[in-house]
Amino acid sequence: MAQKSRMAARPLRWLARLLITPSTLRRRSDRIEGMIVVLLSAAFLAAVAAAPFVGEGVYHAQRAEAARLHPATAVLIQNGPASTMLAAAGETAARWRAPDGQQRSGMLSTTTVPVLWNAHKGDRVRVWLTDSGQPESQPSSPLGALLASIVITAGFVFGVAIAVFVCYWLCRLVLDRRRLAAWASEWSMTGPPWTTRL
Repeated sequence: MAQKSRMAARPLRWLARLLITPSTLRRRSDRIEGMIVVLLSAAFLAAVAAAPFVGEGVYHAQRAEAARLHPATAVLIQNGPASTMLAAAGETAARWRAPDGQQRSGMLSTTTVPVLWNAHKGDRVRVWLTDSGQPESQPSSPLGALLASIVITAGFVFGVAIAVFVCYWLCRLVLDRRRLAAWASEWSMTGPPWTTRL
């Protein structure tokens, strides 16, 4: 057990030596790069730790949205829009009963009720209503909400990973330019005596 704890502590001691312990071979830019790596790694790990909470928040938000909507049946009082290659959306008139029991009529859109395309007058279609009786898009099912939360969580982690990589690449680019400038300056002082000896 003691041997395992010593082996687990080795990477931490190595990292501490890399960042803190002075060395004539390690430049200031090397220590800065090491600290940047540590900070960006901590940021990525924090994002990974926060990702499940992001997914849970998305799932509960979608389920809350579904809970506030009420299913109802609407009767079309005119034919639905004809589906064509150029038609992106369409509307048709319908009537339905609101959650408070009152009869309502109005326009239904194919964005909220996709089955309206090529429907006929008198057809019954499923609609989802708010408490005030306004039609809304169909809410996600529990499985759909779960899949959406997984996709958003994965996208969140992937986005943070890209941001961390870009930050490291930009920092490395700046540090490499400074290293090259420092090397050129030092070579301008040490190079000429060497070349005259040759």
